[in-house]
Amino acid sequence: MTITIRQYSEEDIEAVLSAWHAASTLAHPFLTSEFHEQVRYDMINLYLPNTDTWVAEIDEAVIGFIALAGNEIGGLFVQPEFHGMGIGKALMDKAHTLHKELEVEVFKKNSIGRKFYSQYGFEFQAESIHSATKNSVLRLKFIA
Repeated sequence: MTITIRQYSEEDIEAVLSAWHAASTLAHPFLTSEFHEQVRYDMINLYLPNTDTWVAEIDEAVIGFIALAGNEIGGLFVQPEFHGMGIGKALMDKAHTLHKELEVEVFKKNSIGRKFYSQYGFEFQAESIHSATKNSVLRLKFIA
């Protein structure tokens, strides 16, 4: 299995949205469908057009992505059937080549994301309340 990391292009939108939806639904069962619908709209109209986004491909099929706003990870999602295969790490490694220090906010209830970031070496910085959902979020930082 060869993983290719490349810059996102507009032709990737459906595959990126599919990876986001599948992984987000798995990691965030505590979020409402209305919130997911709003995030989907924002991804199409706000996030993807304004972030430095990289996709992961296997056999020319996009199966995950990472979106960066400077050194802030706005999103890192991989199709669930590919979890544990190094795709998230490959995307994170790409982000790390671009930014020595990385930061991310992750829902406290998102055990999948918290485990991944912890294993990669991110450290806890702060906890706050996500205004739109009233869920706790953790601010994490990675310093090379």
